[in-house]
Amino acid sequence: MSQQLEQLLDEAKAAMDLAYVPYSQFRVGAALLHESGHIYRGCNIENAAYGPTNCAERTALFSAIADGAKPGSFTAIAVIGETTEPITPCGVCRQVLVELCSPDMKVIMSNLKGDRTVMTVAELLPGAFTPSSLAKEEHS
Repeated sequence: MSQQLEQLLDEAKAAMDLAYVPYSQFRVGAALLHESGHIYRGCNIENAAYGPTNCAERTALFSAIADGAKPGSFTAIAVIGETTEPITPCGVCRQVLVELCSPDMKVIMSNLKGDRTVMTVAELLPGAFTPSSLAKEEHS
């Protein structure tokens, strides 16, 4: 996967360059690999009201779903930012990753210096709230 990993990081960097960040100037890019080989890009998109701001990871995931990709059909996501250490997804993005990706999907986190950390979705959010968490207990 090393050549594929490099391509995914390159795509994430290209997405980062498209970020709309007039307030924070903090650009983040993501590249989501579908099982078909198609790559969906995402970048962070800010809003003056802050709450409507969307992270790069969610932009990539939501674009893929809007394009017809099915939850669980992704094999990896790369995230890159101009940070000291490899950038990590925020808590909201981790929850969305749990919902739309398999627990063993690789999350490649990087920075512009080339530092990398690779974890699975499950490792990023242990004890996650999942659809099975919504199951109601039967009372007799």
